[in-house]
Amino acid sequence: MYQTKSGDMFDYIAYKNFGDCMYTQELMRANRDKLNNFTFKSGVELNIPTVDSAENINLPPWKR
Repeated sequence: MYQTKSGDMFDYIAYKNFGDCMYTQELMRANRDKLNNFTFKSGVELNIPTVDSAENINLPPWKR
């Protein structure tokens, strides 16, 4: 769970939690009910999904 700060955006939250903004899609999929937010106000709770490691993210699913 992540609690937003005023001005947070999905790509920044992905970078902050996973170390790379390439995980933005996974974060957005885990929070479909919040997709209408471009920037967040303070205090919005987001689910932080478990993601594949960076070395495996570019592999097709059958090779992970």
